[in-house]
Amino acid sequence: QSDFEDLFRAMDGMPVTILLLDPPLHEFLPSMEQLRQRANDPDLTEQEREQAGKLIRKVQALQEANPMLGQRGCRLGIVYPEIYDMQIEAIFRAAAVCIDVNGEVKPELMIPLVGHANELKVLREHIELVAEQVLGKERLRACPYKVGTMIEVPRAALTADEIAPHADFFSFGTNDLTQTPFGLSRDDAGSFLAHYIEEGILEGDPFQTLDRTGVGVLVSLATVEGRRARSGLKVGICGEHGGDPSSVAFFHETGLDYVSCSPFRVPVARLAAAQAALVERSAVRTDSGNGTPSARPATR
Repeated sequence: QSDFEDLFRAMDGMPVTILLLDPPLHEFLPSMEQLRQRANDPDLTEQEREQAGKLIRKVQALQEANPMLGQRGCRLGIVYPEIYDMQIEAIFRAAAVCIDVNGEVKPELMIPLVGHANELKVLREHIELVAEQVLGKERLRACPYKVGTMIEVPRAALTADEIAPHADFFSFGTNDLTQTPFGLSRDDAGSFLAHYIEEGILEGDPFQTLDRTGVGVLVSLATVEGRRARSGLKVGICGEHGGDPSSVAFFHETGLDYVSCSPFRVPVARLAAAQAALVERSAVRTDSGNGTPSARPATR
């Protein structure tokens, strides 16, 4: 809660986007090696040894063969609602403190790994319930929060028209959205990606520069269908592609509202966005001079 209070104070009434817990379940659990060392401690009492053994069995039961495609993201919040409750309550309790001191607070809660509209529907309803319980009706008016989702699995992109009615914004998680359509693991692909690029099989690293003809089609489709289902839907991306000039140009052409990236990439992203806007304005003038229909004005 204190971390969120600091964020809200620093942002001073500006929107604060908060990604709800996304890591796989195993990252919340103690390691098996630590547990076994603990269980073998000769100084443990019989009761402590029994508790250690029980925890070992629980961790073994929750182990996953492929945790990045397992119990993570919104699935955690649905199967273990107490995990998301902890974070959601902290967000709105922090908002309540800051509203009383500084006035308006604008949290934007982003739900990760949604692949089906019902996942977002259930979790949005839960967020709304917690917000009302924590803030009450008076403070709710000073906390115009939003609920959005990460579009990072192909099914979410393909069913964006079903997901959009439950979302105030989309943020394409292009790191995961590259892994799943390609069937690549970002952690393991380094063993062969360089060879693929050297042999001309791929033009470049798809985790650095967005694959326009594959992943880009999913981004374009989800943007169009999402906005068709929900007028005024804010759409952007978060991921390392947000700091790549070629990718930023594509996002501009696609009509996205913003890009987000690692702090050290922000200067490059801002320059790339400015260049994309200038290219578009130049195209508008050229088309208008030739009497052909002008392109969408660059307003971002």
